[in-house]
Amino acid sequence: MAKQTLAVQLGIIAICIFALMQLALNFPFPSPLIKPLLPPNKRWPTLQVEQWVETRNFDSGFLEFFARDPQRTIPRGDNLVSPADGVIQNIAFRDGITYLVIGLSFWDVHVVRTPFAGVVKDVEEEGLYFSRNDSKAEMQKSFFLKDKDAPVQQIVTLDTALGTMKVRLITSYWASRIKVWVHAGERLDKGQRLGRMLLGSTVVLELPGKVVLPAKVRQRVIGGETIIHRGNSLQ
Repeated sequence: MAKQTLAVQLGIIAICIFALMQLALNFPFPSPLIKPLLPPNKRWPTLQVEQWVETRNFDSGFLEFFARDPQRTIPRGDNLVSPADGVIQNIAFRDGITYLVIGLSFWDVHVVRTPFAGVVKDVEEEGLYFSRNDSKAEMQKSFFLKDKDAPVQQIVTLDTALGTMKVRLITSYWASRIKVWVHAGERLDKGQRLGRMLLGSTVVLELPGKVVLPAKVRQRVIGGETIIHRGNSLQ
């Protein structure tokens, strides 16, 4: 009996030593032993993901998580849906256009969707630079820049029953790759996938005229599901 008790105690001590070694080896990031218990933003902290971007050496578990592309339940009826997952950073009206700015974190689904049914009028590339660690004010300003002064982005222009809309997939230093899957002349359903980005960045929806959106700044939205406007007219 004494030998069994000793063996159990030694086993517990060995497990504790192993757990402490894992903590020490992975510090300041989470130990593999507790990662499955953590939410994504704690499992793969921002600093760790940024280091992977720098070295181009990503954790396979993170890549599998990031590549997820869940099915979405597209709401029926006359409404606009969010083109992306993320948090609304800004809603603004400038020069006859309403802008809805959605920021995507490293842990959001990065598949971009069509906000309303229509036909692809054009797919363009614009911008020359990749932003990196910009201040909040600089980031907000960059969303409205055009042509060469703008950050690198792909712009999908849609002809819809509500007017011409643009979905802008904007990259940064941390998200330097964009894939657009649609082409000019293609008819898209509401909520249909139109492209994706690698790692956190920004999606901007441009709507014609001054549109009153029930969505709010800092609201979390889900691409293809969250309704951002109701009705058969934007005005």
